[in-house]
Amino acid sequence: MRLDILNHGYRPGTKALFALIRMFSRQSLPDAAKLVFYRPDFYGAPAKKFTHEAMRGPSAWSVADRELMAAFVSKVNACAFCVGAHTATSAQAYQDDAKVRAVLADLESAPIDDGLRATLRMLGTLLRQGTVSVEDMRTVLSTGVTPQQIEDALAVCAAFDTTNRLADAFDYEVLSPAGFEAGAKYLLKRGYR
Repeated sequence: MRLDILNHGYRPGTKALFALIRMFSRQSLPDAAKLVFYRPDFYGAPAKKFTHEAMRGPSAWSVADRELMAAFVSKVNACAFCVGAHTATSAQAYQDDAKVRAVLADLESAPIDDGLRATLRMLGTLLRQGTVSVEDMRTVLSTGVTPQQIEDALAVCAAFDTTNRLADAFDYEVLSPAGFEAGAKYLLKRGYR
């Protein structure tokens, strides 16, 4: 159920900021951004910090890889808003829309390296079953993925598993393709701050 608070529950300064963003971007502010502004001390600031570190902090995974992970997690969780947002962002980061769509359509035949494929497979198992086995981890490690890369992928998974649930609980509006493209440009330029 969509809460009206996402549309109207802000202080005057925040409303003015939203108006400026709308004026310069020619797009409405996505509900994901509205939620972080609604309760910044409770959810917004901590969520932005964690997500920014997972998505833009130091990692052997590229920004494009981590955005693809976010899109994949969102697909497993069937979160339409986040699938759209992170498919667009990953496609722009890779400069390869077909690659991203191939991964989301069929992970096993997609044109990605074995390490990324094994990591995404492991994340899918974790999301669907709520656990992974030692054998699942050994399989990922056998492809050359490091323990730190696994930790980094799990951080992306945690950030977007939470975000997906909030997006669905608050019934985020699914943007137009132009809205997702504009959001992707912003995320690639500024990150999750």
